[in-house]
Amino acid sequence: MPEWHSIQFVWPRLLWLLATLPLWLGLYIAWQARGVQRAWPSASMNTGVSTLRFTRHAPALMVLLGLAGILLAMARPQAILLLPSRIDTVMLAIDSSGSMRAGDVQPSRIEAAQAAAKSFVMGQPAQVKLGVVSVAGAAALVQAPTDQRDLVIQAIEQLSLQPGSALGSGIVIALHAMLPGSGLDVRGLIDGEANPPASTGAPLGRPTPAPTDPTSGVAPRPPIGLPKVPPGSNSAAAIVLLSDGQSNAGPDPLKMAQVAADLGVRVYTVGVGSVQGTVLKAQGMQMRVKLDEASLKKIAEITRAEYFSADNSQDLLQIYKSLSSKIVLKKHRRTEISALCALLGMLLLSWGCAWTWWRHGRII
Repeated sequence: MPEWHSIQFVWPRLLWLLATLPLWLGLYIAWQARGVQRAWPSASMNTGVSTLRFTRHAPALMVLLGLAGILLAMARPQAILLLPSRIDTVMLAIDSSGSMRAGDVQPSRIEAAQAAAKSFVMGQPAQVKLGVVSVAGAAALVQAPTDQRDLVIQAIEQLSLQPGSALGSGIVIALHAMLPGSGLDVRGLIDGEANPPASTGAPLGRPTPAPTDPTSGVAPRPPIGLPKVPPGSNSAAAIVLLSDGQSNAGPDPLKMAQVAADLGVRVYTVGVGSVQGTVLKAQGMQMRVKLDEASLKKIAEITRAEYFSADNSQDLLQIYKSLSSKIVLKKHRRTEISALCALLGMLLLSWGCAWTWWRHGRII
């Protein structure tokens, strides 16, 4: 529904056309007073007085209101409406580290995540593009955003487990895939955060010399600072990060979440596993792998998204169904409603004319 106090007109001067309505009303009254035979119902009907008056003048009233709606539409009214804003691109960043082999989510974390991810993909509208990022020791784009669901499903099914988990890198790779024109310095963010610059030996208080390219000997240009936008303001893109939350490689996930927030992209996080964790045996070694909810909750909080937890495959499927509706955002937008006014006016005008035609077989 429109917010009526917010109505404005693009061409307000055309509202003067509404001043012609009293003229049409006066002509109708004068016509009635002269007793000329018209399309409106006659006074000879054997009905009550109130019914007689209503049926006699209702068609004329509808025609008059219809003309008012059409004249109002000519002034091009605008109002603030609450409209759905469908996400255009969703990147699925799926943790494929060794800890996803754990069986505290049956049949395993990775298999449950893949099944839920495929359910999520098939539940999205056809116009939404989906991509897949594999997050292990080094994140990699395994499927660029596409509207071909079979390619996305195939990419999810072919995920293989690898050592290490770089959640921060996964966020950066997903951002770059969905926002290729943003100027995001992917290598600088990943390598810079993962490997801090070594000491140059320069005395304190003096400017640090710029690093040089070993091949050309020329100092590289500093990265261009990206303009910041309010967190969560990008209504065209979203990231769904599915992980147990344990990151032991690459840049800090919280810092990369802040990069996503600065670009307005929401990062919905889904925790796979149990807080108690389970003992994972691999290559003669044992280690307890637990769900790190704190990190995943913080990532979602920074980007104005939500965190979901699942400790079994059925809950995971329900979470993805919930995410399908969560990423359909709602926002207030000033929208022209002239078409709505014109449609209402035409309906009233047509209804009045049809009523007269039905009663008398003619309009005038």
